Amino acid sequence: MKAGWQALERDDFRAAEQIARAALERDADDAEALYLLGSTLLFEGRHAEAREPLAAAAPRIARRGAEFRLGYCLLALGDLRGAEAALRRECAAYPESADAHNVLGVALINQSRREDALAAFLAALRIDAQHAEANNNAGNLLSALGRREEAVSHFERALQKNPALADGHLNLGILLQSLHRYEEAIASLRRAVDLAPRLDYALGSLVWCELLTYRWPQAAVDIAALRKQVREGSVACAPFTLVAGSDSAAEQRAAAERHVSELLTSKPASLWRGPGRRRDRITLAYLSGDFHEHATSKLAARLFELHDRARFEVLAVSYGEDDGSPARRRLQQAFDRFVDVRALDDAAAARQMLQVQVDIAIDLKGHTPDARPGILAHRPAPLQVNYLGYPGTTGAPFIDYLIADAAVIPVGEERFFSEQVVRLPYSYQVNDATRAIAERVPARREAGLPDGAFVFCSFNNSYKITPAFFELWMRLLEQVPRSVLWLLDDNPSARSNLQQSARAHRVEPARLVFAPRVDHALHLGRHRLADLFLDNLPCNAHTTASDALWAGLPLLTCRGTTFAGRVAASLLQAVGLPELIAHDLGQYERLALELARDPKLLAGYRERLARNRLTHALFDTERFRRHIEEAYLRMWDLHQRGEPPRGFDVPPA
Repeated sequence: MKAGWQALERDDFRAAEQIARAALERDADDAEALYLLGSTLLFEGRHAEAREPLAAAAPRIARRGAEFRLGYCLLALGDLRGAEAALRRECAAYPESADAHNVLGVALINQSRREDALAAFLAALRIDAQHAEANNNAGNLLSALGRREEAVSHFERALQKNPALADGHLNLGILLQSLHRYEEAIASLRRAVDLAPRLDYALGSLVWCELLTYRWPQAAVDIAALRKQVREGSVACAPFTLVAGSDSAAEQRAAAERHVSELLTSKPASLWRGPGRRRDRITLAYLSGDFHEHATSKLAARLFELHDRARFEVLAVSYGEDDGSPARRRLQQAFDRFVDVRALDDAAAARQMLQVQVDIAIDLKGHTPDARPGILAHRPAPLQVNYLGYPGTTGAPFIDYLIADAAVIPVGEERFFSEQVVRLPYSYQVNDATRAIAERVPARREAGLPDGAFVFCSFNNSYKITPAFFELWMRLLEQVPRSVLWLLDDNPSARSNLQQSARAHRVEPARLVFAPRVDHALHLGRHRLADLFLDNLPCNAHTTASDALWAGLPLLTCRGTTFAGRVAASLLQAVGLPELIAHDLGQYERLALELARDPKLLAGYRERLARNRLTHALFDTERFRRHIEEAYLRMWDLHQRGEPPRGFDVPPA
């Protein structure tokens, strides 16, 4: 057998396998030969074949690494509990094995047992403080737990030990971006891409940072490369990056499906096995990590309060922070039950949903930050729905329906969505007409705006502003004397890069005015200082658009080619202002100039908006409640009849 091990050390897998199989022909129960065969197959990546010989050999081979190799094999096959058991045996027998503790941590984190996983990674680091993989894993987990400054030092130690660790540069870059240290983040992410051009999430993360800081020339190159990778199916990226960076619904679906397959390497067994339950009330469960001071909750809080309790029991399944805000307290009171599953792994959270007999689970996060699609991957409810939080398809086979409208998903475009499309009348977006607007309107000078100027406004997040629209806006400033562009002050790098870009377009940077983030009621109130909101593509204003319209500020949009690029059109139609929807950039620019040069025309739209916001569908939460409940009832009726999910349109009522 010595020759076989020597062959394995030389990476001569064929010779090692032949020697092991020859020995097993002589004695099928030869533990040493089984171990050699399993190890050889494991090193070749033939995990399914390696499993049986390793499992047979490990209990009988008193050798460091036997249970480790079995555990590693089971981990690769998605048998997380089996991997955990084998790795714990290895750690017990060889407590000085940093590698075993590290891989045990990986098995635990894949079960969403974060505290147990952290203990395993830290155990590895007590043995070897410079262990690159354990530092990298600990950094990832500490970042997920919100202990981000601690995470930075772990990533830095990992990279000191192994500067060529592309994963480490990627993880550090993502963390630095979350800390708003954008220049450092871009340097780390660029290093990751240089080291491993096909590393999942590396290029997409770099693109996201570039969009946040308006590094447009390089971003254009990187977006083109990223879109090519997505079309080829060669690299995974965060789907939201494609929502902001691509005007192709097909690319967005491809990115979402690849992300789901990477995120959920093993397909959990369905917890719900039927048959359908029949009772007086349907149990709805809204899942989110945003049941606190957040845009999604601002839109939907009133809906949760208004749901017809004679027909529905309404649950919150919350996995986000409790920020102690008035919004959090309101939401806790809005639901019949508020279930906090932060401390539970995905499987346990799903089991809890199964126990309370959820009928329809509504995911309000999609692929936005800190989402937990793994909960619904366990299929705790017979029907599962994608709604509101994510403007596109989840690409997830365990999500049955997507709630939309005819503006965001026109008839004929269902192929770009993995879910069955349900269209509500008017707009898909719920709104809360009780949102407070500060009564006091500050003077323009208080907001840094010049008196007498025409104020173009765009309070979109920085990643939504694209070079084509910014160039168009600079032309507007040139053609409208004493006009200014009022933008959200997102980060210093973004502000500096925009000012440089304005100068390159022969516009004085002082004509860009940056608004700091303030309390939401104050933010809505200061909209009254602006004259016209200018929207973007490929990703429109969403909650930001309804904020402007609720505050009485006319909004000009351009209809895009994806769900995310048609949201503002949906809102304008629902509030009775379809004339403010342009069909191309040329019409958009002409309309903007016409509105800026004709005060009477603009005042007419402002007056119509003031009337319509109280009479039209967009801000009529009670009317919206009836429509979405009708959608839920029809979904449930199809299910009760034993029919598979299928798309339908809800009629106005």
